[in-house]
Amino acid sequence: MLKGDYEGLRKNRMICSESFKMAAIFTHTDIKEEDLLGGDEINMCVAMNQLFQRMRNEGESIGIEKVRQEEKQSTLKELLKVKLGTLSSPLEKQLTETSLEKLNELTLNIFNINSEEDVLNLMN
Repeated sequence: MLKGDYEGLRKNRMICSESFKMAAIFTHTDIKEEDLLGGDEINMCVAMNQLFQRMRNEGESIGIEKVRQEEKQSTLKELLKVKLGTLSSPLEKQLTETSLEKLNELTLNIFNINSEEDVLNLMN
């Protein structure tokens, strides 16, 4: 494509937007219309940078949410151990698989929990 002139890779490349879409299909890349700047030609470098930035942002958002859920699970398990003494393995597993929303509800009701049965009732 560049006939051995790899310096050309450093330059901004203008390509047909249809070619960019086709490349995305072949590489199974999730390209959205907002990733394309419009018009018949797009600057490939700018479009790819926008795509990577969107993917980074989405990945960071998912990562942050996962960390929050894991922290909430850990804190809730510790609170329940203090409150109940111990937790059964099935309950610990169920807490690990519980949504962040349910974990928040359990945390808010920690003073109303006196048994594992109370925890299960609040989770359902």
